[in-house]
Amino acid sequence: MKTDHIRHQPHHDSFYRLHGALAGKACQGTACFVARHLNPERWAKAETQQERLYCWGKCYEAPSVFEGESRPIIEVHSRKPVLLERVVKGGARTLQAYGGYRALEKTLQTPRDQVVSAIEASGLRGRGGAGFPTGRKWRAVLQQSATPKYIVSNADEGDPGAYIDRFLLEDDPHCQIEGMIIAGYAVGAEKGYIYLRREYPKANEVLQQALEEAQQAGLLGAKIRGSDFSFDLEIYEGHGAYICGEETALLNSIEGKRAEVRARPPYPTEKGLWDKPTVVNNVETLCNIPWIVSNGADAYRALGFSKSQGTKLVSLNSLFRRPGLYEVEFGITVRDIVEKLGGGLKQGTLKGIIIGGPLAGILPPTLLDTKFGFEELRAHGAMVGHGGIVGFDEHTSIRDLMHHVFSFGAYESCGKCTPCREGGKRVEDVFAEIRKRGPASRAARTELTDINAALLSTSLCGLGTGMAEFAQSAIKHYPKEIEECFR
Repeated sequence: MKTDHIRHQPHHDSFYRLHGALAGKACQGTACFVARHLNPERWAKAETQQERLYCWGKCYEAPSVFEGESRPIIEVHSRKPVLLERVVKGGARTLQAYGGYRALEKTLQTPRDQVVSAIEASGLRGRGGAGFPTGRKWRAVLQQSATPKYIVSNADEGDPGAYIDRFLLEDDPHCQIEGMIIAGYAVGAEKGYIYLRREYPKANEVLQQALEEAQQAGLLGAKIRGSDFSFDLEIYEGHGAYICGEETALLNSIEGKRAEVRARPPYPTEKGLWDKPTVVNNVETLCNIPWIVSNGADAYRALGFSKSQGTKLVSLNSLFRRPGLYEVEFGITVRDIVEKLGGGLKQGTLKGIIIGGPLAGILPPTLLDTKFGFEELRAHGAMVGHGGIVGFDEHTSIRDLMHHVFSFGAYESCGKCTPCREGGKRVEDVFAEIRKRGPASRAARTELTDINAALLSTSLCGLGTGMAEFAQSAIKHYPKEIEECFR
């Protein structure tokens, strides 16, 4: 288990050593796995690496390696741009290009309770996975009497297939910073942390420069803009553990503890960082905040549909004709994302879509008319998740995909709960044996069912349940291929 996490200091030598250590390394994530036939030599390099490395945020050119800078297609396909207005124009990395913190200025003139009420009224839900109402989380922290309170940005975007946070941070860093300061004011927090994954060194560099600009402009630090509100912000850099995308493992990592999941309750809103009330939101969630404050909750709620308000960023992998980063409104069909925005697959026949990371359900082609929304996708065993969309074709069998996903899940497990630690590895081993020797016994099939049930009902976090949900959807939508794996 990779548990070594360090606090990053700006311009520290370790940053450059780390960047150099990754140079030329190949990604082994799901988006690269399903695209291995597009560049067999590059994938062969990935398979022979001693160290497992997952996701550079370059799924648009998978199979990818860690070298150079490149940019995918970036487009807005919503009635109003909430998140990508500056990014589609090439980005706004400086405070001047960003245009100042006007939303923060407005916030400082508004009572805290009213700011939280506006976020509640907007209908904003978390963009990192579960879709929990953001305003409800903020309200829970605001109501806590314990101090100090903290704001934590989960910038550990590790879902293979997603590169959303990478471009928000690299191209629009001040939006993230302003969103965090507003969150801090709203709940009464005095300190914030951006937990940034090591695979995004460019984002680290850009964020450090933006923080320095904000500090010099009096937008961070003591008595911001002459108010009684003070707020400081730091960057923590992880060391590649996928489990730190889970909020409690992330908090343990910042505290210098083993990066493992905490049992809940209590939830971070009550006992989070150093057992103090903490808001943990992901990057995309926080980047919505300045727009909502500036334009109003009603304007935001008017976007989207049903119980899924606003817009969502989706990132398409390299098998599509138009792989890229798109801003869409909730309510668009998955078919429109796949066929109109993505242009369909470059070659071959679409076999399935994985939305929101590998630890989620597969959506088969027969369900492409499903609307893109939290409850609508969940009804079919899939999820919005982080928004990464990985399409795969006939080059990837369900047998091989099962082995890949459980190998990933078992490797990245923190090991704290038995079903995930032992069950995930057992399923990986079963499918490794099937790939090597052919169909397994019916007893192994029964064992798979039992492990799946244990993962669903007793896992401490979404890593274990996600593996089970992936297996369930594979069994449901591709029964013939699954049954062929067992005698």
